[in-house]
Amino acid sequence: MAKELLMGNEAIGLGAIRAGVKLVSGYPGTPSTEILETVAKHNDGGRIHVEWSVNEKAALEVAAGGAYAGARTMVTMKQVGLNVASDPLMSLAYVGVKGGMVIVAADDPGPISSQTEQDTRCFAAFAKLPVFDPSSPEEAYEMVGEAFAYSERYGTPVLLRPTTRVCHGCATVDLGEAAAEREPEGFVKDTGRWVIFPRLSYQNHIKIEERNVELSHLFSTYRYNTVEGKDGMKKGVAAGGISYAYVKESLPGEVKLLKIGTPHPFPETLAVNFMRGLEEVLVLEELDPVIEKELLRIAGKYHLPVTIKGKLTQDTKNAGENSVESVRGDLGRFLPEYGELAAGDADGPEETPPLPVRPPVLCAGCPHRASFYAVKQAAKGRKAVFSGDIGCYTLGNSKPLDMVDTCLCMGADVTIAQGLHIIEPDTVNFAFIGDSTFFASGMTGVVNAVYNQTDIILVVLDNSTTAMTGHQPHPGTGKTMMGDVVAKISIEKILEAVGVSTIVNADPLNLAEAVGAVREVMDEKGVRAVIFKSPCIAVTKPAARYEVKEEACTLCRQCIRELGCPAIVRTDGKISIETSLCTGCGICAQVCKFQAIQEVNQDE
Repeated sequence: MAKELLMGNEAIGLGAIRAGVKLVSGYPGTPSTEILETVAKHNDGGRIHVEWSVNEKAALEVAAGGAYAGARTMVTMKQVGLNVASDPLMSLAYVGVKGGMVIVAADDPGPISSQTEQDTRCFAAFAKLPVFDPSSPEEAYEMVGEAFAYSERYGTPVLLRPTTRVCHGCATVDLGEAAAEREPEGFVKDTGRWVIFPRLSYQNHIKIEERNVELSHLFSTYRYNTVEGKDGMKKGVAAGGISYAYVKESLPGEVKLLKIGTPHPFPETLAVNFMRGLEEVLVLEELDPVIEKELLRIAGKYHLPVTIKGKLTQDTKNAGENSVESVRGDLGRFLPEYGELAAGDADGPEETPPLPVRPPVLCAGCPHRASFYAVKQAAKGRKAVFSGDIGCYTLGNSKPLDMVDTCLCMGADVTIAQGLHIIEPDTVNFAFIGDSTFFASGMTGVVNAVYNQTDIILVVLDNSTTAMTGHQPHPGTGKTMMGDVVAKISIEKILEAVGVSTIVNADPLNLAEAVGAVREVMDEKGVRAVIFKSPCIAVTKPAARYEVKEEACTLCRQCIRELGCPAIVRTDGKISIETSLCTGCGICAQVCKFQAIQEVNQDE
């Protein structure tokens, strides 16, 4: 059998292919993005339909339709994307599926690149759906196929919850044999099954509760739910996900250890057998105390005299991700007989200096910097609020730009600006949104603003890609994940169609033009829009670059104080432009009033 070194996300994608997936849809979001891209990369002959949908709700509904027709389908997203998909998901949990359907919702403890630390295991319990929680890329690869099998056996969507360190960690995976090809049966009309009505929901709710009891018993013998160690011990440890791997790496001796690979429905019988005879249990898990609460419930139900320790008792931290070092410290306090564990310190050895704080910034030459700067110049002297959104341009909140006053979730810039204007009508309210986000969740807010006659200025930052998650295509790029070249969907025409009163296009890298475009719409009423269109510098790099002419530079530092471009540096009292970072956007040259920054003659 072939073995490959794979990233966890690659393992999940290849695991789905091995299981015979026919349709994969999703919306890009770290740490899940590479799953769908892996399927697209290995989609020999286009056998599998692969698409980046406009958002997670659309992705889940497309996959549900495929599963209704008997195909195995998979949906990929990050944890906050599950919120967008929750409307169809909650109903789908009651309606069920025919073909296997796996929903991969990657959690982001830390959080490293997310708005929240929400725990998909809790969402699974809320939706009454099975959830698999892999502790390694190898397990993730195997669990995908098993999740499809459970999905088909019980006619239900199944959640897979990898976390960041599983998604982006690498391991050697035994690929095994691919599943035998099979053609989906096709959609069979049955309104008593596929059309959701209150009576049907009630009847299906009863079946779901019975199914979950059965799954709890089955999961007690599932191969990734295990108990290690001997009976007769007084202390035990319970863990799940990547925290289990950290425990295995940290324990120097034998301890009774419960591993949970399916947090819902919880393997109750296994947990009872684990806790019998124990006096104390330490639970190590990331995000919410899911395993801890289940063990508390089961201990009470069966009158087991065991103390459960973890997040609820403040014996482990209740936010952020775990690490080998933090787990070693937790175990050292819980198991003093292993004295060397107590020496584990999340901060590392005392002689190691702390790492410098390095917040993320907009790339050198990013057109968003130019767009923000143009709006800032145009709005000088006015009472204005700048509502931002999710994407690279969220980084416009950093100094010296300081141009993102609010950021809630995707698409909320448009609607937050509306609420602000209603309460403070004397304020100019700007709503910044990217091109991909506009298609994902911005259009609804624009329609709402036009319908309710709200005064806002929509600023569309169109850089022709989904930049933050790795340059995935979207409806405005004219490409699909199946490799097709299609007609680009025009943001301007959409805005015209919904009734936006004024739409102005501008190149943000032409500062005078950009400032003029904003001023043109500033004093109008209703919803008006400025579309700043300039490609992401990681997609299209200008050929020019710039340098500082020392003889003309007065060291006023205006370029540094107002732009904050990482390519402009001050060393030994002199201002210079780092050649390796400069992309030739030219905004600094337009800002410098002494004309000390000039384009380099490429012939020199």
